Amino acid sequence: MANHHRSNSLPPSTHSFLSKLLLFLTILPLALAALAFVLQWRGGSVSDPTTATSRWAPRGSRREVFPGMETSSSLPPKYHHSSNCINLGRSSSPSFPYYRDWKFGFEDSLKPKQICITTSTSAGLAQILPWMFYHKVIGVRTFYLFVEGHAASPNVSRVLESIPGVKVIYRTKELEEQQAKSRIWNETWLSSFFYKPCNYELFVKQSLNMENAIFMARDAGMDWIIHLDTDELIYPAGASEYSLRQVLLDLPSDVDLVVFPNYVSGIIFISKKGNLEFLESSVERDDIKDPFGEVSMFKKNYDHLPKETYFGLYREATRGNPNYFLTYGNGKEAARVQDELRPNGAHRWHNYMKTPKYGWVRIKGVWGIKDGDGMGAADLTSRRDRCGCKPTQEDVKRCFMLEFDRAAFIIASTATEEELLRWYREHVVWGDKDLRLKLLRKGILTRIYTPMAIIQALRESGVFSSVIANAPATLSRDKFMSSSDSSNSSRDVPSVSFSSGKIGGEGENKASARKLLKIEAMAAEVAAVPPLSPPVWTDNDRSRIVERVAGGNSSI
Repeated sequence: MANHHRSNSLPPSTHSFLSKLLLFLTILPLALAALAFVLQWRGGSVSDPTTATSRWAPRGSRREVFPGMETSSSLPPKYHHSSNCINLGRSSSPSFPYYRDWKFGFEDSLKPKQICITTSTSAGLAQILPWMFYHKVIGVRTFYLFVEGHAASPNVSRVLESIPGVKVIYRTKELEEQQAKSRIWNETWLSSFFYKPCNYELFVKQSLNMENAIFMARDAGMDWIIHLDTDELIYPAGASEYSLRQVLLDLPSDVDLVVFPNYVSGIIFISKKGNLEFLESSVERDDIKDPFGEVSMFKKNYDHLPKETYFGLYREATRGNPNYFLTYGNGKEAARVQDELRPNGAHRWHNYMKTPKYGWVRIKGVWGIKDGDGMGAADLTSRRDRCGCKPTQEDVKRCFMLEFDRAAFIIASTATEEELLRWYREHVVWGDKDLRLKLLRKGILTRIYTPMAIIQALRESGVFSSVIANAPATLSRDKFMSSSDSSNSSRDVPSVSFSSGKIGGEGENKASARKLLKIEAMAAEVAAVPPLSPPVWTDNDRSRIVERVAGGNSSI
């Protein structure tokens, strides 16, 4: 009765306010539900993204659908017919096409703003496009492509030239004349590679192309430059974000060079405990068609293994091959673009005026996957066709720097197709499941999937096919003539023979001027670094392992 009396004693104004509040709270959810129903029924005045008008497409685009939502049936016929679409095709799932005229406006906030890659290649679009767009994903802005052979053909070069940030340089007579006057010919650091065939001449050509790329990178305001083959990927797995830009941003400002020693399958760069390293890819089948998309097993760099493990399992890891890695083991290098920067062979950079300062990146990995050398039986025959050397132990030393290349050349030149395939399976393919599992447990082999996933996502998004479809139908006359001239040459067949007569004239004057400046000899004359193999097993190594095991260390 007391409570009832107190409730009745409330003023009439309070009763009125509470009643209105209760009514408002009752009507509000009902009104919102009704509004949601009406919006859903009418579409909320938002048009269907799959039928959006051209306001969603860049100017000049043929598409009138929201980017990423069209299916293959909505594409023009030439999307489905291209000689360069091997492994670059679309899936039926929604995709995000690549529009070359899109501007995103985030460049000004990027530090370092400009990272460029230079390469010398004769590959086709099936290799170049996945390689290029993968590196775009991790922060590379500019590519200097020195093309010849298939890469310089009109059907390939017109696509490459349509991509923003790509500079295509053809091997023309003008380029060869310019490179014949390079100061490199007056230096001693590369002289041991001059006037030799095959891989040695390729090595010199790559160095000359790198010198040209330095000039272009400096003029374009690049911060960092990397020389990388189109069958190699960089893998910044251990940075705070999956970004090569972040890796380089974390370096002190006075660092000039960063080494990427390797993990390899082709080749993977991975860093560990303060170093960057390369991985060698390890194919598990003899029918690999797309190494970037099918290979996930890699051999770790010897520098990142305990010596007991490396030497203790050396024979099982090499399987009768000349070295631990099939190809080279000394990786590649990134250089800060600055005055007097020079190549130091295809694997390193240096400086004419000073001794560069090296930096070490403390991340889990930066890898390059190499899908060319040693990745398929066809690659063995490419060695046979690359030059005119005889398949003898003595003659192959004139042509090839690495033991595996020499052995592969001989077997490809002398064996039948059946014998060649059998040799390939024994020396390259990891078909023994038990051995694979053993070396995976011991840490010599490892699995890496991220680059594969990125490239697969790019392929399924339709990026590669979109680039091909949106490229101009033809090149300009000048570019067409350049591409035609360059496509007649090949990276493996030298297109120019330099004579000793070019060492003189202006070059001698420049050399004399440098002597008068008294440039520090060690800075200017550090010899070019060739592709190097990992350390080999010796009797001394065997003795040390036996001693460690006898002493009770059974870690191997």
